[in-house]
Amino acid sequence: MSAIPVNLVSDTQTRPTEGMRKAIAGAEVGDEQKLDDPTTTALQERVAELLGHEAALFLPSGTMCNLISCKLHVGSTGEEIILAANSHVASFEAGGAGAITHAMTRQIDAPTGIFSGADVQAALRPAGDRYSPVSAMVAVEQTTNMGGGRVWPLAAIREVLEVARSHGLRAHLDGARLLNATAASGDEPAAYAAGFDTAWLDFSKGLGAPVGAVLASSSELIERAWRFKQMLGGSMRQSGMLAAACLHALDYHVDRLAEDHANARALAEGLAELPGVQIDPASVETNIVIFEVSDALALTTALAEEGVLVGPLSARRMRAVTHLDVDAAGVERALQAFSRALRA
Repeated sequence: MSAIPVNLVSDTQTRPTEGMRKAIAGAEVGDEQKLDDPTTTALQERVAELLGHEAALFLPSGTMCNLISCKLHVGSTGEEIILAANSHVASFEAGGAGAITHAMTRQIDAPTGIFSGADVQAALRPAGDRYSPVSAMVAVEQTTNMGGGRVWPLAAIREVLEVARSHGLRAHLDGARLLNATAASGDEPAAYAAGFDTAWLDFSKGLGAPVGAVLASSSELIERAWRFKQMLGGSMRQSGMLAAACLHALDYHVDRLAEDHANARALAEGLAELPGVQIDPASVETNIVIFEVSDALALTTALAEEGVLVGPLSARRMRAVTHLDVDAAGVERALQAFSRALRA
């Protein structure tokens, strides 16, 4: 029997652990739409407290969290979201912000995914200019996906929020990998989420659940979010079976995120020693490793033949993401495959 592949394509590739499967099977459930599912309610309350907001809402995906937040913050009269050009909302949600919320995007060129308050100031449309879109919202992605898993420092977030608030903009935190940021920095999740009108936490990435994200905000905005959840087909019934996996992840998979970060650094350091790989290991702060080679597609094919799966981002750029299904031995196996493929 061939060895199980080392899957570094994304941390979305995780599979539920045995303990998580038992939690799913034993979940107490009810009708979510009637607010009768105790496990879902418990998850929402826990995430609201974790992020320092009044209330929260369990949703099928982080993309839906972003989309509903855009619906909450952006009107239908030519309003605009300020965000990084390589952010998830701008680049990986099938244009949903524009197609469904009628929002335009004002994209900041920020290779690391982190921009400054001055960048926001420069991106603002002149107040009262009837020729321009209306600046309505700023979005921050923590950690930055295409920026290589970089952690937004609290000072940088507060600077951006200060500019946004001074101009009456709403603020949204895409917290797809928020707990990776807290594991790397030691700062509390609520500290990162403070000052944002909406913030969310994903469970289907490094936390290892099969489905789900939770959007946190004020009680008023979460009440409005329920309507959009229904509108977009996100309302469920016995969602406690899914919520139980998320609660299990909060209990057992948060502290171990540091292992993913250590494995990512080991992978980056090993890659830096190989011929033809361009990477600065010091730039790897969490579990995402982005690097350049001469032919990403050819290398991806060669690695797959050796049972190592990695995602090409372009003709030269590649991304490898560590997670709970990839241990230190898996990283070493991947490095050996990289070495053989590159030296060939």
